[in-house]
Amino acid sequence: MSDPSRVRVPGPLAPYVEGFRRELGGQGYCSNTVARHLQLMGHLSRWLAGQGVDGSALTPVVVDAYFTQRRAAGYASHRTGRALEPLLGHLRDRNVVPTPAPPRATGAVEVVLARFVGYLAGERGLAESTIQGHVRQVRPFLEAGDVGGLERLSAGDVTAYVLARCRDNRGGTAVRMVTALRSLLRFLHVEGLVDQPLVQAVPSVAAWKLAGLPKALEGAQVSALLASCDQGTVVGRRDYAILVLLARLGLRAGEVASLSLDDVDWRRGEITVRGKGNRCERLPLPADVGQAIVSYLDAGRPSTTATGREVFTRVRAPHQALTRGAVTQAVARAAQRAGLGRVFAHRLRHTAATGILRGGGSLAEVGQLLRHHRALTTVIYAKVDIDALRALARPWLGGVA
Repeated sequence: MSDPSRVRVPGPLAPYVEGFRRELGGQGYCSNTVARHLQLMGHLSRWLAGQGVDGSALTPVVVDAYFTQRRAAGYASHRTGRALEPLLGHLRDRNVVPTPAPPRATGAVEVVLARFVGYLAGERGLAESTIQGHVRQVRPFLEAGDVGGLERLSAGDVTAYVLARCRDNRGGTAVRMVTALRSLLRFLHVEGLVDQPLVQAVPSVAAWKLAGLPKALEGAQVSALLASCDQGTVVGRRDYAILVLLARLGLRAGEVASLSLDDVDWRRGEITVRGKGNRCERLPLPADVGQAIVSYLDAGRPSTTATGREVFTRVRAPHQALTRGAVTQAVARAAQRAGLGRVFAHRLRHTAATGILRGGGSLAEVGQLLRHHRALTTVIYAKVDIDALRALARPWLGGVA
């Protein structure tokens, strides 16, 4: 059955059918998909009636029991709890289904990590992705020791742990590990879980700053990347606009994902970029970038079913904002189509910076475009400015070969 209006939902969930149907339609689901969700709703409602309960009984345990019986009955589709997420969200918004309480931390390690997460979010103001990265790095440290006896933790214990771990982790991984461990040790001291500051006991990892070289794409490669997007399709227009923003303005993937319709000032020709540390900075909007965004907005972005104000949304319903990961994957798919191998969003940031230098711009201009707050951060691009470095090279003592 593909007509949602013909689906009947008897039982305790019947009063919520029309509202759920309108919500699915408003989120951009096609009629076939709406009908399937309503059919699942009807099956669940009949099951609840058979159990003698109503929608308020839909706890995670009850949902698991329902799907266990549904699978046992031989149903080939909608066999896991994920299929009920749209319906349960709709019912929670109407206070029909209780919102599940966040899982409580159990075990000494999990309790400490939960408090550490609160410290990083509340006191340090770190992003969620950074917090989760810190947790992954410090969990082995807590699991390797006696969490109940943290007051006995010594500088020697910390140093020995880092030296042992660095035998297996080198380069950027080791740097991330010691950075997270220092944050944990500060937290433990602030919370009174250790009686002495142990941050200085963490050895520094040998990491030579500015030793690498920014890897930028050549002009022909950027053209191939953009040409790989089929602008006759919605996905192609969206991905083309994303790529132009990354390559021309050097935005980060997260900044593209969070770009809002309200951030584009068409009259002034500017956009507001929400970058690291919740900083908002304005950049000029080049004509080609603006045209790419307009093409997507006119014939790509769902105008009535998008669930937020973000510029870039999913093509398939629900039309939610793209995540940072989705932006990166859009670049990766385009690179594969263009035959460029593994290319991700940050490579285009390097490309934008290098393009300024190749066009005769200065390092200061690169820093302004990339919105660096320290000149030292921009210095790495000095190594790709071959013409400027040529004037610093001393003559070869052996003369002309």
